[in-house]
Amino acid sequence: MGSNVETLSTLERRFDITVSLEKLHDEIEKRLKRLAKTTKLHGFRPGKVPLKIVTQMYGEQIQQDVLNDAVHKEFTDAIKALNLQVAGYPRFEAKSTSNSDGPSEYTFTATFEIYPEIVIGDLSQQSIERPNVQIADADIEKTLEMIRKQRVVFQSVNRAAKKGDRVKIDYHGVIDGNEFAGGKAKDIQLILEDGRFLKDFETSLVGMKVGNSKSFDVVFPENYHGKDVAGKTVTFEVKLNELEEPVLPNVDADFAKLLGVSDGDLGKLREGIQQDLEREVAKRIRIKLKEQVMQSLLDTTQIEAPSALVNKEIERLMQNAKNDLESRGMKAKEMPFKSDMFKDKAVYRVKLGLILAELVKVHALKASPEQVRYIIEEAAQSYENPDQVIKWHYASPERLQEAESLALEENVVNWALDKIKLIDKTVTFDELMGIS
Repeated sequence: MGSNVETLSTLERRFDITVSLEKLHDEIEKRLKRLAKTTKLHGFRPGKVPLKIVTQMYGEQIQQDVLNDAVHKEFTDAIKALNLQVAGYPRFEAKSTSNSDGPSEYTFTATFEIYPEIVIGDLSQQSIERPNVQIADADIEKTLEMIRKQRVVFQSVNRAAKKGDRVKIDYHGVIDGNEFAGGKAKDIQLILEDGRFLKDFETSLVGMKVGNSKSFDVVFPENYHGKDVAGKTVTFEVKLNELEEPVLPNVDADFAKLLGVSDGDLGKLREGIQQDLEREVAKRIRIKLKEQVMQSLLDTTQIEAPSALVNKEIERLMQNAKNDLESRGMKAKEMPFKSDMFKDKAVYRVKLGLILAELVKVHALKASPEQVRYIIEEAAQSYENPDQVIKWHYASPERLQEAESLALEENVVNWALDKIKLIDKTVTFDELMGIS
């Protein structure tokens, strides 16, 4: 029983489990008697159904349940005795029996994966880049302009439409004279050339005036999410109903007060923006370092990801993707999700998770309650009511676990940075933030 373990691959193992039916007899009888006490059958008082009848009704199912429980127990005992760590769930397959009078014992083949042995490589031979950023006046002014755009208001104008204007339109699209689903709408609002619609569609509206109608063709990309129009030429008839131009607020004392500077001092406003940018830079540098550390750990550690864990991670990633689409108002069922789309990411996450778990165990990198609290409080500062957000995290074990995982990752990063060679690299704010 489990003593003759067959190695099928690096992680896959197999052995046989034999269970005597005679040894199961007492447990089967006990469960049948217990079931008889609650069995209801017409013609009998509750709990008074003869055991023979209960056995006829439920005996086969009870026997199967007891057998399954026995197989799993034998497997668990064997695994403990062999000191094996099983990844995922085993697969049991019954072996055929030649006993014509019915089997006196059952033999099952258990096939399963084990966790890989993890040996962390020499990180001292690894080097990563540490971005070095100085906040320039231009970065502050650019941020200030972005804040202005976030507080833009629109007012009606009597002129031809141009880029940046907000319009309200009716449109009707046809393909070879035939209508299609979603090809017709009224009073749709959009900002010209902001990318909500196809570029050719939006640019075709430039130059139109209120009350004007226009017909034009738009060729949809081959990979467009709507199958009805993907790769096809659509002829649109568009009417412009409303036209508004953007009006940005002036950078003055009132604007500064609106942003929380009580005395309206523009100098203080710019100082506050600089501090915000510095915090964002520090956060982004930490993210860049973390990404590189994780890759260095993967590069220096030879590890095979158990397929059972990878498949489980694929399922989780797929479900998250579906949930994200549904939260955006899209129908996830209509999206062609395939497991291969998530396999590389799943393998990456499983390998990294195993490596991190090993480092935490070997080097005692557990997260302290103070660390977890700090991470939660930092995240809460982005919300209007930080105290409520903090309580929200602590009210859920799952949300608290997420914060603990982040703390563990931080501990691993700090441990690795003591060993990896850091190369400082001067970059601009835009380069660091990925702004082209």
